[in-house]
Amino acid sequence: MRIWFNKTFSTISAVFRDLRQSTSDGEVTLICTHSHQAASAFLAADESYLEPDLMGMAYVEWCVDFCRQHQINLFWPGKEAALISKFHMLFQAIGVEVLSVAEYQTLMLLHDKALFYTDLSPDVAKAMDFIAVNNADDFDSAIEQLSKKHQKLCVKPAVSVFGLGFRVLDTQRDSITQLLKGVEYQIPLQELRRGMNNTPQFETLLVMEHLGGPEWSVDCAGQKGELLCAVQRKKSQLAGYGQTIDNNIALEDMVTRLTKHYKLNGLYNIQFKEGANGPRLLEINPRPSGGFGMACLSGANLAYIALQSIKGETFQVPTINYGLRVAEVNTPVVLNGM
Repeated sequence: MRIWFNKTFSTISAVFRDLRQSTSDGEVTLICTHSHQAASAFLAADESYLEPDLMGMAYVEWCVDFCRQHQINLFWPGKEAALISKFHMLFQAIGVEVLSVAEYQTLMLLHDKALFYTDLSPDVAKAMDFIAVNNADDFDSAIEQLSKKHQKLCVKPAVSVFGLGFRVLDTQRDSITQLLKGVEYQIPLQELRRGMNNTPQFETLLVMEHLGGPEWSVDCAGQKGELLCAVQRKKSQLAGYGQTIDNNIALEDMVTRLTKHYKLNGLYNIQFKEGANGPRLLEINPRPSGGFGMACLSGANLAYIALQSIKGETFQVPTINYGLRVAEVNTPVVLNGM
C-alpha cells in the first residue's frame, strides 16, 4: 500500500516510525511531501517530494494529480485537510482513499474554539466557563462576570495552535516584574486592557476560567465515530518529571462520546485540564499530537490500529501499560537540502 502524507507538522515522523515497526517489509510505502526541502519528516519517509506553493482548490487539484502520478492508494492529508474532506469524490474517482478525521463542517468547527465550545453539549463533554469577546467593552464585561465565579482567569485566541496566545491574567504584577522573575504564560490584566485602547475591534478572544490542575493529552485512533483505542498522557506539573500513562474513567467516557458525536476518524488528539469542578475539555486536534510517540510507548501502536481499520482488518485491542512514566529525548540529525 502506497500511503501519502502531504505537508504537516514534523511530529508525523512518529507516525512513520510506528507504521514501519508494525508492518512487514514492502507492506507499505510511506510517501511524504513538503514545501521545504529540508523538512525533517523526509528523513523517516520512503519517498519524499517538494510541494508547490499553492492553496485552496488549486492545491486540491495538485493533490489529485500527485495521487495519479505516484499511484497513491491512501491519502492522509495535513495541509488543507478540511477543504480536502469536501472533495473525496475527486480522489475516489481515481481509486484513492482519503483519510479525513471528520467531515468538513466539523473540522471547521474544531478550528474555532469559540464556535466549538458554544456547539458542545455538556452531555457530551464539559468545557470551561468562557465568554468570547471582540472589543474592550465586551472584555471588561467578561472580566466582571467571570471574576464573580472564578478566582483566576485566562485568555486565548479562538483560533490558535500549540497553545499560542494563551495567557493567565495577572492582577498583581506588571510586565517588568514578570520579565525579571522569569514568569511565563502570564500577562498583566491592566496592561492588556490598555493595549486594547489602540485596537477598538480585534479577532475573537476567549476569556476563560483558569484551570489550575493537571493536564491530559489523549491520543486516539477511531473509525467513523467508533473509538478503537485511546492513550491518556497525564502531564506532570513539575518540569522534567515527564508524563504518565493514565486511566481516568471520566476522560475515557468523554473521549468515547466526543468520538461518536463528531464522527471522528483516523488519528486525533483530545486535551483536557482539571479545574475546581473536575476535568474540562480544552480542544480536539484533528491530527496526531506532538507527544504521539510517547503515547505509543504504552503498548498501543495507534498508527497501525488506524491503518488496520482502514484496510478492514481485525486487530487485537492492546494491553496498555498504565502507570508508565514517559518522556522524549531530542536526537540530533543532519537534514537534507539547504
